[in-house]
Amino acid sequence: MRRFALILARWPGVLAADGFQKLSGEEILAALTGQKLEYGSGVWQTFDTSMVTQYFSGGPSAGRWVVREDQYCSIWPPSDLWACYDVFRNEDTIRFVDDAGGRTDGIFAQ
Repeated sequence: MRRFALILARWPGVLAADGFQKLSGEEILAALTGQKLEYGSGVWQTFDTSMVTQYFSGGPSAGRWVVREDQYCSIWPPSDLWACYDVFRNEDTIRFVDDAGGRTDGIFAQ
């Protein structure tokens, strides 16, 4: 248990060493609102000011997004479960990190 706590305590530092900086709730809103991220292979996501998020991966999907405390959270119907992520930024790359440490990187569309 102690080892696990030490790993978690160092996790943000590891991401910062890669040039990624953790965003606060206000910074997440500022970074994502009105933007489009591209994930590669024709996959992209938009973050509307109305708090609707559109995701395209071979077909469209619409959900809702919010910022809770210092995390990005989204819900994708028909599910009623919110998924929340820590958000990091390195220049034009946004990194979403889930509770298990899984990472998804998106690049701001030009």
